[in-house]
Amino acid sequence: MNQAIELPKVDELVQELATIQQTGSKRIALLGSRHVPITHQHLIEMMSYALVLSGNLLITSGATGTNAAAIRGAMRADAKLLTVILPQSLERQPLESRQQLEQVMHLVEKPENDHLSLGEASALCNQEIVSRCQQLISFAFHDSRTLLQTCKDAEDQRKLVTLFYFD
Repeated sequence: MNQAIELPKVDELVQELATIQQTGSKRIALLGSRHVPITHQHLIEMMSYALVLSGNLLITSGATGTNAAAIRGAMRADAKLLTVILPQSLERQPLESRQQLEQVMHLVEKPENDHLSLGEASALCNQEIVSRCQQLISFAFHDSRTLLQTCKDAEDQRKLVTLFYFD
């Protein structure tokens, strides 16, 4: 009957509160599923536009869907505040993504991951993105294993995580 409730440590709470209350620019990662309805893509694009317009640095990856929408919004607001980290080399990206990615000023390619499956390379890419951010915003389905693991990893690193589900 008696179960111990594990409370967060005081230093973790202080760090999270400081991140939430920070009024200056933040490094915000925005990641999500490739399979996103167009209406949701427009909302994500508006969110990234507003985040960058507010002076935040946006970090994302180069996939279609959520990440492409985030890139569009950030590029419209201020291309200098956008960093895109690819899981593999630019040549390994789909043609429709490549055309958009070639316009990104701060593009990080990972050709050393070209021999990996896209899933493995994406997991490594997400780890790097999380290591560079203060806050993670993610759009996922309940069965999006890689994204959900990324959110858990970010929480373990005491990052502020906001997770939106499509389903």
